[in-house]
Amino acid sequence: MSRGSDAQGPAQGPSSPEQIRNIALVGAVGAGKTALFERLVAARVPGRRSREGGPEPSLAMSVASVDSGGVTVNLIDTPGHPDFVGEVRAGMRAADAALFVVAATGGVDEATRLLWRECDIIGMPRAIAVTRLEHARGDFESTVDMCRRIFGDAQPLAVPILSDGAATGTLNLLREWVTDHSSGEPQRREPSEAEAEVLAERRGGLLESVIEESEDDTLLERYLEGEQVDTDTVAKDLRTAIATGRFFPIVPTHAPNGVGVDGLFELFEQGFPSPAGARIPRVYTPAGAPFGDVACDPDGPLVAEVVRTTTDPYVGRLSLVRVFSGTLRPDDVVHVSGHLTSFAAHASDGHPDHDTDDERVGPLAAPLVEETRPKAVAIAGDLALVSKVASAETSDTLSSKSRPALVEPWLLPDPLLPVAIHAMSKGDEDKLASALQRLVAEDVTMRLEHNAETHQVVLWAMGPGHVDQLIASLRDRYHVAVEAEPLRTSLRETFVRPTSVQGRLVKQSGGHGQYAVCQLQIEPLERGGGIEFVDKVVGGAVPRQFIPSVEKGARAQLEKGVLAGYPVVDVRVTLLDGKAHSVDSSDMAFQTAAAMALREAANESTVSLLEPIDRLDITVGDDSVGPVLADLRGRRGQVHGTEPAEAEGYTVIHAEVPAHELSRYPIDLRSVSHGTGSFTREFVRYDYMPTALAREVTSAAT
Repeated sequence: MSRGSDAQGPAQGPSSPEQIRNIALVGAVGAGKTALFERLVAARVPGRRSREGGPEPSLAMSVASVDSGGVTVNLIDTPGHPDFVGEVRAGMRAADAALFVVAATGGVDEATRLLWRECDIIGMPRAIAVTRLEHARGDFESTVDMCRRIFGDAQPLAVPILSDGAATGTLNLLREWVTDHSSGEPQRREPSEAEAEVLAERRGGLLESVIEESEDDTLLERYLEGEQVDTDTVAKDLRTAIATGRFFPIVPTHAPNGVGVDGLFELFEQGFPSPAGARIPRVYTPAGAPFGDVACDPDGPLVAEVVRTTTDPYVGRLSLVRVFSGTLRPDDVVHVSGHLTSFAAHASDGHPDHDTDDERVGPLAAPLVEETRPKAVAIAGDLALVSKVASAETSDTLSSKSRPALVEPWLLPDPLLPVAIHAMSKGDEDKLASALQRLVAEDVTMRLEHNAETHQVVLWAMGPGHVDQLIASLRDRYHVAVEAEPLRTSLRETFVRPTSVQGRLVKQSGGHGQYAVCQLQIEPLERGGGIEFVDKVVGGAVPRQFIPSVEKGARAQLEKGVLAGYPVVDVRVTLLDGKAHSVDSSDMAFQTAAAMALREAANESTVSLLEPIDRLDITVGDDSVGPVLADLRGRRGQVHGTEPAEAEGYTVIHAEVPAHELSRYPIDLRSVSHGTGSFTREFVRYDYMPTALAREVTSAAT
């Protein structure tokens, strides 16, 4: 959101939740979703026009609050690119219904199918807007058939009227009228004789699907027996049918000339549910105890959630907030609860833990794409932009200070694509840390790692497009120039055969010298054996006060590494013998001698590198199992089995793969599985790295 503008005047705002509709537009890249969003906004905001040449594909959620037919419609445009699934999930959290945008020129991509299944699980009401009708390959009827196969009971509310390859209007199957756009402005007229035949042919399927969900159990039977059903009765039942999450109306659209826009707004106003009957996420106290019943009631306790955080150069931090209960007003003092501290399961996800003091809310605004309009209050069910709540981060909860609340966080896939970055100058380095912390606060799909072993700053992202956006944000918004560098894997070293070695430090430089001799035996232990130190000195060859010094020096050197600079694990170090000098021996001398002995013992024949091995659970379409298994073999993976996934047509592959081979796996899996693949990864153990690869790593380290 950019600087606010009151050019459109203050937002009046709804007076009850029944006057609100929150609708997320979702769909694949290239489906025309953002163009449709802009046309919808332009149709209800006087003086606003869609951008010439069409908008760029959206990479972030965009929100517009418009008035239509006596209700406030909060339209939420979400990105179509799968790398920005976090923005999509945030938009779905803010919405009570979803409009799936499907192009008539192609199929339904895997990301869209996955999102549909998630909506199905929670019963979210859905409708389908068909775009690209004017294209040579555009086919509305085949698209309707495809939607029925994939989605279920999908029925057109209207059919397009095409003339010379252009969409010039729609035939409304429910209302039995034509909306004609051939003259430029939409005009309503009676259907022609040919159009009336289409009505008679196509209307029955729509009426049956809607009436089947009617609260009147006898209506369907009476209709099938030939009784005429009043259109207003069916229109009333349309909302009931959509609310079940089992019936999905289809609306043909053509954004450039506005075909279908009026039909969509009629659907929003009369067919989509208000927040009053929508599902509310579970609410707890910040300590995790039950909060009590929460309803979409403006007079209830305040429970609101930050669904997106941005930083505006003029007004500072802006929080897009969905109010689930109560009423949010400017100058209210609210409690900010962060789930990152309150839910232990999320405490280690790379985001800063916080639990803030109470804060005073700044001015409220209604979002209008890149502009804002002042807003007096935000009631239960509404969306609003809130300023000056500096500590609020994405997914945090705003509640009353007298009754703090915490909304259960929405589920997000883990960011699994790592990229190491470094600042390009000393000035950039000074600003990098604070800029990264701001990005972390805004983007819940990003994870920040400061790897103490490889000394790298690693951004974990959803995909290459997400990486590019993060780097561009650092450059354009925070004026920090960074570049990517090769990702280094955190390895370990271990001794692979017993060896004996002497560490000898004898120096004389005037005054007290340095003298220490220690004889060490080094033996490998089983994986997970840790570090053991054993004292087998007899006869006082090493004075008792210096034996802890030998252990300290040995452990310090093992922590630093003995061959390639990686920590040594799973070894036993035994002190067998040694010598001391009555004057020149010291604690530091024996520490140094022990370290020298370990370095002397390390070479390619005695020490091997260990690499981390991750367990992968890969969910992939059945047709892609073979290519994915072949790809895993090429990554030195060990497949431990497969099993059917919960979703029909999918298989879960269980495998173990070296982490060294996984730096680009999110990208490669998407390619080899044609977009059907997803995976989780978990570290399981360290294991031996192949000699040739270990030699490359060792050479690079030296």
